[in-house]
Amino acid sequence: MHLNAHADATFVQPGCIIVHNRYCGGMKRVEGLAEKLDMLLKASSMSRVALAQEVGVDKSLVGRWVKGTIHPGDHNLSRLTAVFKARFPELTLADWWEETSVLAERAGITYRPGFPAGPELRAEGPFAKIIESSEYEMGLRAKTYEGFWRTTRPSLLMPEEEFHDYGFFRMTENGMMEVRMEGAGLRFDGWMFTIAGNLYAFLYDPVGRTPLIVLMKGVTLPRAMSMEGLLLLSALDPARTPAAFPVLLERIGDLTGDREADEARVGEMAESRPQPIEPISDEERRALLYRDVGPEAQKAGGPLLLAISGAYSRGVTSNGLRG
Repeated sequence: MHLNAHADATFVQPGCIIVHNRYCGGMKRVEGLAEKLDMLLKASSMSRVALAQEVGVDKSLVGRWVKGTIHPGDHNLSRLTAVFKARFPELTLADWWEETSVLAERAGITYRPGFPAGPELRAEGPFAKIIESSEYEMGLRAKTYEGFWRTTRPSLLMPEEEFHDYGFFRMTENGMMEVRMEGAGLRFDGWMFTIAGNLYAFLYDPVGRTPLIVLMKGVTLPRAMSMEGLLLLSALDPARTPAAFPVLLERIGDLTGDREADEARVGEMAESRPQPIEPISDEERRALLYRDVGPEAQKAGGPLLLAISGAYSRGVTSNGLRG
């Protein structure tokens, strides 16, 4: 049989083709898989390179899946399901054969025909108000925060240790600020919003299978160099103890504009552990991360509650002004 005898025939793997929308093994082809895959990639802040690594295939193959020039076989479709299920727990293998809008519903994102498939959160849900509130400020201030960053944070399980995560803040073509951080064997993906001078990041930890929330004090100058914030999470102890910590973010460098290269650099930074461009001193960092709060601290002139003062949220201008 020759391929030109069937206009809709598509190679799946060596020795197997799709003919009349069915695999040679009898499995039904997923209609619109390229669009569905692209939608889930964007909604999970995952690159094609990262997906290829998790599925165990070459990145060029993922590119052809997303373009629709080739269809994944049974094994790879199952692997894709497992990868995305770690981010969207309600997803099942059978959902690929549902309408795109139904698949989006499983993932908790909005699908609107005629619009680019992207990381838009539920239009009718509470996140819609957050997006609406941040849209104007994001348009003005997004460039202030784009770049590679290092976090420094304490741990509930190892309170005397300081842990670092390395990653980026990056605008997407949909006007959203995506966040990716890696460190200590963990990875966090999510979205950040700027509202009233503060930054709100909502992340997901696939190891602990829980969300994290980071609230940071923004800067007034055009280029942020460091920011202080509060991190709210569930610790990885047996009780999954809820906890809140101070966290410090320091700029490592600028994005290159090459999405795949920038994503690859995140893993490299987690291994090489580069220093910030303008590092906060050890004394300042310790004072931020391990401050005294409460009634006794208040008697000595300190704070009663854990709060963000903004003292370590600093920026610069192109001519060297700092503040």
